Amino acid sequence: MWNFPVLPVRLLSAVLVLLLCPCKGLAAATSRPSNKPNVILITIDTLRADHLGCYGYPQIKTPNIDTLARDSVRFEKAFTPVPITLPAHAALLSGTYPMYNGLHDFSGNRLNPAQPTLASVLKQNGYTTGAVVAAAVLDSRFGLNHGFDFYYDHFDFSRLLETNLDAMERPGNLVADEALKWLGKNSGKKFFFWMHLYDPHAPYRPPPPYSEEYKANPYDGEIAFADAQVGRLLNFLKRLKLYNNTLIVLAGDHGEGLGEHGEKTHGFFVYNSTLHVPLLLKLPGSRTPVARSSNQMPVTLVDVAPTVLGILKTPTPREMQGRNLQASLGREPGRKPSEGSSDLYAESFLARLHFNWAELRTIQIGNYKFIETTKPELYDLNQDPRETKNLYDSKRALAAEYQRKLSQVVTQHTPDRQMAQETGLDPALAERLKSLGYAAVSGGAAKQVGGPAPPDPKDRIQLYELVSEAIEDSQHGRYDPSVEKLLKALAVEEESVPIRYLLGINYYRKKEYANAIAQFKHVVERSPDYALATFQLGMSYAMSGDMDNAIANLRRTLELDNTNFSAAFNLGSAYLQQQKVPEALSAFEQSVRIYPGYAAGHQAIGRILLHQGQTDDALKALLEAARLEPRDPVTHMALAKAYELKGLTRQAQNELEKARQLQAQ
Repeated sequence: MWNFPVLPVRLLSAVLVLLLCPCKGLAAATSRPSNKPNVILITIDTLRADHLGCYGYPQIKTPNIDTLARDSVRFEKAFTPVPITLPAHAALLSGTYPMYNGLHDFSGNRLNPAQPTLASVLKQNGYTTGAVVAAAVLDSRFGLNHGFDFYYDHFDFSRLLETNLDAMERPGNLVADEALKWLGKNSGKKFFFWMHLYDPHAPYRPPPPYSEEYKANPYDGEIAFADAQVGRLLNFLKRLKLYNNTLIVLAGDHGEGLGEHGEKTHGFFVYNSTLHVPLLLKLPGSRTPVARSSNQMPVTLVDVAPTVLGILKTPTPREMQGRNLQASLGREPGRKPSEGSSDLYAESFLARLHFNWAELRTIQIGNYKFIETTKPELYDLNQDPRETKNLYDSKRALAAEYQRKLSQVVTQHTPDRQMAQETGLDPALAERLKSLGYAAVSGGAAKQVGGPAPPDPKDRIQLYELVSEAIEDSQHGRYDPSVEKLLKALAVEEESVPIRYLLGINYYRKKEYANAIAQFKHVVERSPDYALATFQLGMSYAMSGDMDNAIANLRRTLELDNTNFSAAFNLGSAYLQQQKVPEALSAFEQSVRIYPGYAAGHQAIGRILLHQGQTDDALKALLEAARLEPRDPVTHMALAKAYELKGLTRQAQNELEKARQLQAQ
């Protein structure tokens, strides 16, 4: 009767902002920075320092970054605090460590709008602020837009097909196009602009001519392509005579494993293959120091924001934990900053948060680096820069001292209250993160106190890579080989929540709903608060025709995560299957309260109201659905009926004609 099938999840890009409480406007500028320089921040994702010409790598051509390096302080020992895109950028922009800002990986939390950032401070001091980002993991949903007048993300989370995976990342040339467009409009103002390039991120697919020139090493080809986009921005500044009086920071957010320690990409380990990043700082005007060619002082990305503010003579918020490196930029190469220490902290919680294996924390002081995990590690970086000889057993006393200092650093930088805000992880966002190579699943269990030590990530790297390959297979529609890999992984860890969750997703896509239900039930029994798994269980029951269990699990999903408008919509669809119209209408109304931009929800409300004879209210809902999604013929058919009931024949005929045209396409 109703013809409301339980729909697969669809998401429109606007949800990423609308699901969240928008940040309130910042206070009016406290001063006009008339005599202060412009500021440009360029971040290049997944960029190893040792794959740039200016850092001594002869197998690549990066002429634009190399030219910038000649005008800059080049930090030889710069490190990220987290080898994952979102938390690395959060640390850089906020000047805080992940234990303070609460962003440890790529899902679940957003930067608190009450926390100052480089953008918010400069905006308050009269700067016009803009940003263009190249990947969905930096979408405004995660809060990094705080302080920006203009934040170009615009990712379409509704497109879930493999052929549209490019919707989740933006190639560097398009990023540069938008960057130059914004700079062209704002070049007469004092501005802070951030350009983020994602291209070196896996999979490595450089465009021509880089695809041919770097055929044997496409990762380098991606870097060379990114370098060309950096050149476009720098040349633009030079043409407008803005280059000299612009403070420019170029940094990598993290490196890439490239097979070292068995890690193909990044995020799993905390070795320097993924922590060591390039960092260039070009001072404005003639203030570039004599000793600019190289700076050997160890620094972290957390130091960037305080240093920029220091150079601009702008007060640094007390919340920022990084150091102002100004003193190290002077004419004395050996001079150190007066604030803070050179202890380098880094972490990866990916193994803990997504697989219930041990988290990794590390501290680097002087020549030695200590890694805290189930099987601790200690390395002498002078003698063993690639971290292949673990000295922990032979230097237990030194390791114990480093472990004590690590604990002090963690305690020092952990706030009394949680700073981050929870976002929830809606189903389509999880899907899209997987398209970018992220696991996007949760282990779902807290760390056991007094229980057995969790597996060390070193003992699970092969399993992790196997699961990563299975995710890639699934994302490309290769469900059978994905299932085969996951079953192989399950033989190693039979009770693994993420492996069973991913198996359930594959069975759902293969329309093997009984198998999907079995896997999701196992997950939910082990992790009863795992909202996304509960949602998928409800969807599997719905597709199998068991509406009672579908309704129970979709209602439970909304109890666990009241931002999941897809759960509310599909709950309404399930109620309609049982002819429970009032309950269905209530659920559809809940879906659009959560996400006012959800066209399907408005359409469903309109069709029910139309059936109930509430024509005026139905027309209002259907017009909103058509505004949000003008290419849905079902909406236009319903509008035609509503207009006909009101005696508006011409409008009804127009809607029928629109529906026919759309159906014919």
